[in-house]
Amino acid sequence: MASLNSYKLRCSIPGHEMDVRGLASAVFPEGAFVSVSRDRTGRVWVPNSSPDQGFTEMHSMSGHSNFVSCVCIIAPSETYPRGLIATGGNDNNICVFTMDQSQPLFTLTGHKNTVCTLSSGKFGTLLSGSWDTTAKVWLNEKCMMTLQGHSAAVWAVVILPEQGLMLSGSADKTIKLWKAGRCEKTFTGHEDCVRGLAVISNIEFFSCSNDTSIRRWLVTGECVQVYYSHTNYIYSLAVFPNGQDFISTGEDRTLRIWRQGECSQTIRLPAQSVWCCCILPNGDIAIGASDGIIRVFTEAEDRIASAEDLQAFEDELAKTTIDPKTGDFGDIKMEDLPGREHLVEPGNRDGQTRLIKDGQKVEAYQWSVSDDRWMKIGDVVGGSNQQTSKNVMYEGKEYDYVFTIDVNEGGPSMKLPYNVSEDPWLTAHNFLQKNDLSPMFLDQVANFIIENTKGHVVGPAQPAGGDPFTGKTHEHSSPINNLLMLRDHTLLYSAGGGAYSSAALRQTATNIYFPKTDGVTFEQANSSQIIAKVKELNGGAPPEHKLSEEILESLQRLLVSVSEPNSSMSPPSIQEISVLWKASHWPEDLVFPILDIMRLAVRHPQVNETLCGEAEGVQLCNHLLSLMRPEGRPANQMLALRTLCNCFSGRHGRALLMAQRETVLSHAADLATICNKNIHVALATLLLNYAGCLHGQPDLEAKAQCLSVASRALETVQDKEAVFRLLVALGTTVASDQTAQDLARSLGVNSQISKYSSVSDPSKVAECCQLVLKELQ
Repeated sequence: MASLNSYKLRCSIPGHEMDVRGLASAVFPEGAFVSVSRDRTGRVWVPNSSPDQGFTEMHSMSGHSNFVSCVCIIAPSETYPRGLIATGGNDNNICVFTMDQSQPLFTLTGHKNTVCTLSSGKFGTLLSGSWDTTAKVWLNEKCMMTLQGHSAAVWAVVILPEQGLMLSGSADKTIKLWKAGRCEKTFTGHEDCVRGLAVISNIEFFSCSNDTSIRRWLVTGECVQVYYSHTNYIYSLAVFPNGQDFISTGEDRTLRIWRQGECSQTIRLPAQSVWCCCILPNGDIAIGASDGIIRVFTEAEDRIASAEDLQAFEDELAKTTIDPKTGDFGDIKMEDLPGREHLVEPGNRDGQTRLIKDGQKVEAYQWSVSDDRWMKIGDVVGGSNQQTSKNVMYEGKEYDYVFTIDVNEGGPSMKLPYNVSEDPWLTAHNFLQKNDLSPMFLDQVANFIIENTKGHVVGPAQPAGGDPFTGKTHEHSSPINNLLMLRDHTLLYSAGGGAYSSAALRQTATNIYFPKTDGVTFEQANSSQIIAKVKELNGGAPPEHKLSEEILESLQRLLVSVSEPNSSMSPPSIQEISVLWKASHWPEDLVFPILDIMRLAVRHPQVNETLCGEAEGVQLCNHLLSLMRPEGRPANQMLALRTLCNCFSGRHGRALLMAQRETVLSHAADLATICNKNIHVALATLLLNYAGCLHGQPDLEAKAQCLSVASRALETVQDKEAVFRLLVALGTTVASDQTAQDLARSLGVNSQISKYSSVSDPSKVAECCQLVLKELQ
């Protein structure tokens, strides 16, 4: 590096529409670099000659069907003297581009899940790492070997200068050294997932981790130094040409510059996740973040941004809001904080943070050595500094109200604590669950709270008689939309405490949404309308497709027996089920009412066993998937999805769908792009049912697919019910599973769903979103 000057902003590049997940310095043109993003594109940026010292987009690359998560440059060769660009994506593919083309030169397929890291070596070798727990070595458009040995996602790979040596870092907390496709050594020491690797020399490398540390290793196995400064996950590393100094970025909103083994400068960014970084040939630093903006920093005086741009950057930083749980502020007590006079004293080191009280606000400042002043880096929100007027003690805590509730005359009374900032419906549910009371009392208790707090309610109150989860009245709620199904249905209806302790009840009472482990089905039925539609379509069908009266009567008998449990009809016979199966192959422009009968029928144990059993199950799956083709008819797509959802109601259906999971979810995910809310609700429900079956299971690959499909769906789904079910699916997938949580974080789920945390109608969307975000902290 030219000097020990501090880095300052050179320019901001707002080219991408979503998170920037990867950066790489290009060989050509001079000074150029490549970025990739969740917006599914890669972009080549070249320095321009304008006074603002910025960059111009040379061209945009597309080729991935899902978002792009990593990029690397393949060194120049005789065939490609300008080098190649390789990108990995959540479509499980690697696309390889020339420097001047927007479409891939070729695509590498073979990974079974997201390709999240790439590294290139000599002779055109490419190394990839994936959520499928493997790394793959590619050469001449072919996979030469698969490196197997990690027990969790491979999030980082690098090829060492010495030929044949490769490194992989994983969510299993280990780093492995590979030679000729065989694991030679396993490095242990990190206490959490390994997120990044960077080569120092033939014999040394750096690693960074979710455990907030950076480690320096010898390839012989020794960890020679550990660096601490970050306060949250560290996502990326890059080494300066001197082989000693380096940079790092992470979830604590910072870029940190390390010189001579010490963090010499901390640059805060107005974005929560600083995903990636690279060092340009002139020593400038490019970083990509969750706000979709690339920022370039320089220590060269002639490339520093104008005073106006520097001030605009500082103003943007000052306006950010900081959750203390994601920073290094600890527990905040407003009464203990000093005022602005505390900013008169200089800081002790670059990047030091200080909190001050300004009226009822808490502001965060950072010390800048180069500017010799405190710079505001945001307002702190959501800490324990919120003042309340609580004055009633109950079980060691203060509440605004503590009500005495008499449920049974002559029986013991019960205490119901309540704060006006809480949702009265959620409080009522928690009270009923804690005391093993029937949910029939939900309306009565919630309305009692609303009435006796004289309207002091912060959260939106539901209308009397309304279901707080569907927003519909109980009299008119339809099972198809009813995702209420509280977490432990058996417990709620039991008369006694059972095997559950009150402590366990209190612990789970605040989350009524997930994990959701019992299947969600589509129950709504109007038998007479369905049969009338079959007969109407049959009347106009071509002669070769007309159904006989005998077939119509068989379908009607089966429909009544499966949809009207109190009818006098006998259970479905094998013959009737066979007729249904044959009728389901009616032409696609006629078949939708038959599919509706099948949707209802597969809930019946006899039908579930017959259609989903070992012999016929794969045929059923393939038939439904054929009706779900993206170019197919929306009614058929929706009803095929609903039928798959209802198959989860029986053990044969569950076994079938779990065995066919990869194919089913892959086909279902393609329907997320179709603009139809009923299809989106059915897709979200299917995903939720898979998540429920996988909860508590160690199947990382399956959970990774669920997370990937949910994340992909959330990019296009708008309907709030569908969004809610996707959030419950995400919550169920990550609940009590650290590895799944790490996978979700690396996918950027936090920033993707955060916009739903403030949805007011329906309130269940925000409540569930906040609980998922809490799981992912």
